[in-house]
Amino acid sequence: MPQLRKDPVTKRWVIILHEEAKQPGDFKVENPMRHGNKCPFCPGNESMTPNEVMSYRNPESLPNQQGWEVRVIPNKFPALQIEGDLDRTGIGVYDMMNGIGAHEVIIESPGHDDGFQNYSRDQIARIIRTYTDRYRDLKRDRRFRYVLIFKNHGSAAGASLDHPHSQLIATPIIPKRAMEEVEGAKRYYYYKERCVFCDIIRQELSSGNRIIHENEQFVAFSPFASRFPFETWIAPKEHKDSFGDIDSGEIDGLADIMHGTLRRLVKTLGNPPFNYVIHTSPCGEHCTDYYHWHIEIMPRLTKVAGFEWGSGFYVNPMPPESATKFLLKNGS
Repeated sequence: MPQLRKDPVTKRWVIILHEEAKQPGDFKVENPMRHGNKCPFCPGNESMTPNEVMSYRNPESLPNQQGWEVRVIPNKFPALQIEGDLDRTGIGVYDMMNGIGAHEVIIESPGHDDGFQNYSRDQIARIIRTYTDRYRDLKRDRRFRYVLIFKNHGSAAGASLDHPHSQLIATPIIPKRAMEEVEGAKRYYYYKERCVFCDIIRQELSSGNRIIHENEQFVAFSPFASRFPFETWIAPKEHKDSFGDIDSGEIDGLADIMHGTLRRLVKTLGNPPFNYVIHTSPCGEHCTDYYHWHIEIMPRLTKVAGFEWGSGFYVNPMPPESATKFLLKNGS
């Protein structure tokens, strides 16, 4: 079973995979699966994956067979294990627990060469609807304190398969990055009695020089303190702390803005590797007043090296104002 271990200095948790312990020679760069190999995510190869958790499919088709539009399966090599108890223990100064959690793969489309560069708005809405279904279901499990939904596109962004997919990991602790964001939002709220994200959105809409795309419900913008070239955030205009509270109308609005924003990034940068992460409030935490869910999109155009690792600073050679101008040239 995986194990969660806590750094006593930074309070950061690390997942240790005992069963998959490697030899030094095992650490090599692997190329993602291409068309020449049999892709386990392609229709007709459903027997190569674990049984599906859920799917959107032709009503005349059967589970774990062809006919699906979006399909969710357990990760074949999970970072955390769904069965078991946490069994929190301590050894002297160190804290640990069993690596209990959920790790799922959302296969976004039957098309091996599909992606946000050619998805329809309807397909993106279907993907978002799948995210919300799985988020709401796992949030009900009292063992889990955070549900993280993310996408790795391209091998440089961590994808091990070409076939378009996203992932979901539910954890029994709140990740350090999420906790820092929640605590920062809480401090701002106690000082000003306003949501910091709502204030950011109002200021960005007012100034306009970092707005990339906008509709009635959502806004996409280059954040003022962008860490990476062409980093982009998407946020709802209405204050909501949990991604799981999105309604059907908002799903369509989010599909529209993701369609437009990601197409701009793909067109401007030539289909770059990228990650996106849905930032939401922790499960069971009362963050309604001060937290605001959002999506962070990070193209992988530069490398994080020694200075960044050692200092926590990021060096961004593309000012967000300039990035916005380039993206606006390439309309969706």
